[in-house]
Amino acid sequence: MEEIVKIFNKINSAISVIFVTLNAVFGTEWVLFAGYLILNILDYVTGVVKARVKKVENSNKGIIGIVKKVCYWILIVVAFLISYLLMELGSKLNINLDFIIFFGWFTLACLIINEARSIIENLTEIGIKVPKFLKSGLKVYQEILNKTIDNEINKDSK
Repeated sequence: MEEIVKIFNKINSAISVIFVTLNAVFGTEWVLFAGYLILNILDYVTGVVKARVKKVENSNKGIIGIVKKVCYWILIVVAFLISYLLMELGSKLNINLDFIIFFGWFTLACLIINEARSIIENLTEIGIKVPKFLKSGLKVYQEILNKTIDNEINKDSK
């Protein structure tokens, strides 16, 4: 019984370290980044399954897929870095650039939607029936997000 308690304590400690680290690196919104990572993995897995089902497996496409996922993460870092740097510059130059804070968040939101839509597309192509509201809901959310971005940019550029 003591061995089970020791193993449980080690697992509990490891999980605690992971969550504290995620919170330290990504802040309280780490769940959004973790969710995006999970969507990356699911998209890759469903893409591989789709390729196997359709018998069009290609290791080069798989590597390109992984490189694209890494580049998406680079894009997120760049979007948040640009937001931060321009906000700091705006503050130094006494220019109101408050809307720029959303660059990183809008980028992350768009990429989350794209990953979800890609997963749904992969599942549909391998014969899984995906509820229509899920497909349409993501499309509607993308349109709302785009309108919100346009409104924020237009509002602050006036």
